[in-house]
Amino acid sequence: MTGGFEPAADEVEARLLGQSRTLRRRDVSSAAGLSLRSARKFWHALGFANVEDDEDRVFTQSDIQALRSVADLVREGVFDEPTALAMTRAFARTTDRLAVWQTQLMAEALGDLGAGDAPGAGRHDTTRAVPDLETARKAAAKLADVADDLEPLLVYAWRRHLVAAIERMVADADPEQDNVGIVRNVGFADLVSFTRLVRRLSERELAQVVQRFEELASDIVTAHGGRVIKTVGDEVLYVTVTPAAAAAIALDLVEAMAEDEVLPDVRVGMATGRVVPRLGDVFGTTVNRASRLTAVARPGSVLVDDGLAAKLASLSGFEMTALRRRSLRGIGPVTPWLLSRTGEVRRRGQAADTKEDQ
Repeated sequence: MTGGFEPAADEVEARLLGQSRTLRRRDVSSAAGLSLRSARKFWHALGFANVEDDEDRVFTQSDIQALRSVADLVREGVFDEPTALAMTRAFARTTDRLAVWQTQLMAEALGDLGAGDAPGAGRHDTTRAVPDLETARKAAAKLADVADDLEPLLVYAWRRHLVAAIERMVADADPEQDNVGIVRNVGFADLVSFTRLVRRLSERELAQVVQRFEELASDIVTAHGGRVIKTVGDEVLYVTVTPAAAAAIALDLVEAMAEDEVLPDVRVGMATGRVVPRLGDVFGTTVNRASRLTAVARPGSVLVDDGLAAKLASLSGFEMTALRRRSLRGIGPVTPWLLSRTGEVRRRGQAADTKEDQ
């Protein structure tokens, strides 16, 4: 772009979609060979609002191509309709979050407070939760400029992650199918005193803290071959195949947060056992046990269950100290083990007394 000109929203839209909106909903469904009802199902699965007026021209040729591609998979028997809708919904949820994330990053990069700045380091108003109009227009134009460059990266990342997911699925397959779920080491890392942090910081500063935590945690987890399942504000859930990786991740997280000037301390709870993977998430007693152990851990400490402690006992570089047996809500009696590196001076090595005991 030249001369400081930021295109209007409709121009940015035309550049990103590649075409003008000239088609009605019946034009799209007819061209794709579907009934209006079926076309509406897939449109909803993509996460878009329903078009009520038959005369509204809000669709493009790309909409026909996308709808036809999914419809052909059903017609050719590759997927049944429920599976095709579920696949479509998976794409929609993932790309919706991706698009929102990237627009926010671009606005931050062009605004007063960059994504890499510490909270409170902005030159002007750091309390603004949304960009001003000028920044929003610049971010829109910039994203339109780089969309063609980013698109191949999106496809590449999806294919690489698809390969990794397929490899995990095949490796986890149980030929006898006599058990439910797969064996994993599950870890929960939780920022300490996050509620007080929420009261003290502005919305924008809080967003910067959460983003910093997510980025740091993700880097540490992936560096050791683990997988981040999800991040929810002040908490990250991750899984690993090997016990050593789980332990290294937990201890690195504690050390990294302790050294960070902005982030509060973190506490980690881990458990090993079978989990049920579903829609990218994991469920089961093992997950619940790790979560409960996190709740009773002191700031800057790592607690593990009996099963994981037994696996780590034979590995060099780690030490476990059994703490008093306690009853965890929804789990029952558990003996937490305090995890540390061999020879590490323990400063905070006790489980906290919390309402979980009651």
